[in-house]
Amino acid sequence: MELYRVWLSNSAETVVVYRPAMCPIRRRWLLSAGLAAVPIAEIFAQDRAMPIDTFASTTVLDEIWQDVARERGVPVRVRWPSPRTPVPPGGRPVVLFSHGLGGTRAGGELWGRAWQAAGLVVLHLQHPGSDLEAVRRVARSFGDQHGLRQAAGPDQLLARLGDVKFVLDNIARRQATEVGRWTEVRPNAVGLSGHSFGAHTTLGMAGQRYPSLDGVQEPRLAAFIAFSPTLPLQDDATRAYLRITRPMLCITGTRDDDVAGVRATHERRTGGFSALPAGLKAHLVLEDADHMTFAGQTGRAADVFPRHASSRALQAQHHEVVAAVTTDWWRAHLMGDEAAADRLRKPSGLAVGDLWQQG
Repeated sequence: MELYRVWLSNSAETVVVYRPAMCPIRRRWLLSAGLAAVPIAEIFAQDRAMPIDTFASTTVLDEIWQDVARERGVPVRVRWPSPRTPVPPGGRPVVLFSHGLGGTRAGGELWGRAWQAAGLVVLHLQHPGSDLEAVRRVARSFGDQHGLRQAAGPDQLLARLGDVKFVLDNIARRQATEVGRWTEVRPNAVGLSGHSFGAHTTLGMAGQRYPSLDGVQEPRLAAFIAFSPTLPLQDDATRAYLRITRPMLCITGTRDDDVAGVRATHERRTGGFSALPAGLKAHLVLEDADHMTFAGQTGRAADVFPRHASSRALQAQHHEVVAAVTTDWWRAHLMGDEAAADRLRKPSGLAVGDLWQQG
């Protein structure tokens, strides 16, 4: 039997839904051989059929945070470390994850679980207008590139940047007014990450310039991870990235191809590292990893695009490497963990053909 619990929180703005991540057994039921284009309605239905996980029910919360000024509800999934985990001096670090086009707050589940286990508070954001529900309105499948691009315009990127700023404001408000466990967090040194369109969101919040926008300056963000980034289409990348001077980790694979018809080739996905200013940057390229390797999900949610057999065969290995490297990245840059920084000099688990660079 599936159980859902819904009620209003102490804040009149917030509806809280306890609906934790899908349990491993259920995930195994949903594994498939993979279709060229999974009907969006099927993926949408799966996001609404997530049974209670006994452990996660005490540490994973689904909430809708209402941005009154923008008249916009922002769904979030909050992952709390175990209450038994000591609170570090200065408060628990917080990390945000922004899903790709057509995703939900279920995106990045594998990364969120790893970061949560490392003592981080993790918020998975869902962006109305470029999420699964929005894509469902304009495309019949994820193979419909024209339909996908309708939900990925500049207005949606601006809305996503606004979502991140709003969430940062809301975290600070909850911490300052002593709302629940938010008293434990450190709201002024937050990590931001995202996959695909979420990588664009991450780069934008880190300070990327655009032809019509001179870049966002958000001092509360301290470090970044861009999963499957791509170079800007309408600007010189070196100029566009000039203001990105805080720690930035870019992650892609040799089969991380264009999935929405926006010329996001392998070369354009790997070109970001050299275009970023020298200093606190890093680059991980995994041999045979494809676009959905980095979404942080398994089963049908990872099969919305055609996938290479080699990417499928190596997926578990790739996930293990990415989870370890990204966890050490956050620990080094948000927690001052010298052992993690030392491991990043030569990450373990890399295979022949994988590439790791810092500098």
